[in-house]
Amino acid sequence: MADVDVLVVGAGPVGLTAAAELRRHGVDCRIVDRLAVPQPYAKAIGVLPRTLEVWDAMGLVHGVLDDAVPHLGQLVFIDGKSGPPVELTLPPEIPYPFATLPQCTTERLLAEHLARFGTEVERQTELRSVEMRPDEVEAVLAHADGRIERLHARYVVGCDGAHSLVRKAAGLTFEGDAFPEQYMIGDVELDWELPAGYSMRAVNLDTNGAMDDMLVCIPMPGVRRYWLSMLRPRAQAWGEDGSTVPDGTVLGLEDGHGPDLRHIQAVLDRLSPEPTTASTLRWSSTYRTNHRLVDRYRNGRLFVAGDAAHIHPPIGGQGLNTGVQDAHNLAWKLALAVRGLATDDVLESYHAERHPVAQEVVDRTVRHARTVSQARTVSHARSGLSSNGDDAEMLLRRQAQLLVAYPDSPLIQPQAADGTPAAGPAPGDRAPDCRGLLSDLATYPRRLFDLLRTPRHVLLLFAGSEHASGSGAARLEACAAAAQHAAHGLLDAYLVTAAEVPQDARPVGLRPPRVRDAAGEFRDAYAPRDGEALLIRPDGYLSGRFHPAVPERLTAHLRRTFA
Repeated sequence: MADVDVLVVGAGPVGLTAAAELRRHGVDCRIVDRLAVPQPYAKAIGVLPRTLEVWDAMGLVHGVLDDAVPHLGQLVFIDGKSGPPVELTLPPEIPYPFATLPQCTTERLLAEHLARFGTEVERQTELRSVEMRPDEVEAVLAHADGRIERLHARYVVGCDGAHSLVRKAAGLTFEGDAFPEQYMIGDVELDWELPAGYSMRAVNLDTNGAMDDMLVCIPMPGVRRYWLSMLRPRAQAWGEDGSTVPDGTVLGLEDGHGPDLRHIQAVLDRLSPEPTTASTLRWSSTYRTNHRLVDRYRNGRLFVAGDAAHIHPPIGGQGLNTGVQDAHNLAWKLALAVRGLATDDVLESYHAERHPVAQEVVDRTVRHARTVSQARTVSHARSGLSSNGDDAEMLLRRQAQLLVAYPDSPLIQPQAADGTPAAGPAPGDRAPDCRGLLSDLATYPRRLFDLLRTPRHVLLLFAGSEHASGSGAARLEACAAAAQHAAHGLLDAYLVTAAEVPQDARPVGLRPPRVRDAAGEFRDAYAPRDGEALLIRPDGYLSGRFHPAVPERLTAHLRRTFA
């Protein structure tokens, strides 16, 4: 018999998200990390709108909103001349904007959230080996006091970074390459007068139009605090004392070869659009950009997520956010498997859904990185917003990871022959938020995301004039009952009535509970048809649309997921 349901290896943002979601779903899990304390560094700082939606669903977004700052856009300078700014403005129906938050703060908030479920990170605990067996995994853990523990877990999730032991134990490949350029990063304060909330990108081009010097400054919480990324000058590298080390040395995030204020100031003197002085260096490092992608996200009872599965150029802050969403996608599926309620397709769908997402991110960021080093499309390529024919809003939605979708997943209901409305999200798409929902017991309007803040599936049954009462309402009620039975009770159902339906059309207190689309935003966002059912998964993606909704169709679809 296993000692624990799931062992999570690595307590960065991805591992903490996985552990917190597993605990929220009621799964017994442990999370270990070899470090004695969390690293106090900014590292990854970009937080995308979709990740804020994930943290909303998890129940920790309020702490993030208190500590993060908005990222409003980017000022661009090429050879000292100002170019058109990049505005990061999304439509008003998107609930969260682009933001920045130091990775150390992200990890603290996630660890505090995890602790509310009674689970703490086991620090100075290193995974030494993993052996997969038919019914469990044996993991050998080395503790700080020298004790060796043989832990038996039903599943292991490797969130242990680019050098993942879990990935190696699973026999997964990690193919890719490294770019020749090396970069310096620093966490400093700048005394310039550039607009608050905007990042700054300055580049110089050589006579062939290729980038030959680069500086990016991204605002962070604090007074004039910025995260700087700079192209390391050729034939130059620094040791811990500021002395040079041989050119060609591969410098990592933990090798101590970070620039000091003198080196950072030299870059600012060359590229800053106005005179400025760097101070209060909190952390610095150097790195070389890699791009690699695992061939499989899963082998049997071993899974990988985050940097253990994919690494790529840090363009547009995609890495941390993609990893967090890996963990969010996997956790609810593992929870069903632990309970014995998952079909065979559920765990396989993790790779089927997330590998194409990582492939697209790797391909896009690599393409942009190569473009910016060779051509004059610097202002947009380095911000991750080169067009390829897309309009500005679609570019921003892709950058915000709002276009991530799983239409080919084995868990998604294929589009019906009668057609899903073109104006609404299709099965596999992200479920958008909407406001102005009124319920019988709340005198204030609610958001749809309030209803989705649950570890269960959510069924929305839309009732216009024909289905608000009588036999139409009775059929929708029968659909709710059948769906809840097929999902073993792990499903919440709501009757969503159109704004024009009178409040007394259906007696108060019947099941499923009623919410009224008083502002018409649900109709605008989803384009539902009278009598249609919309099923939303625990990770906030539309699982299927059914018109007309009948119990048999819903039950058959839910059997894709629930054994």
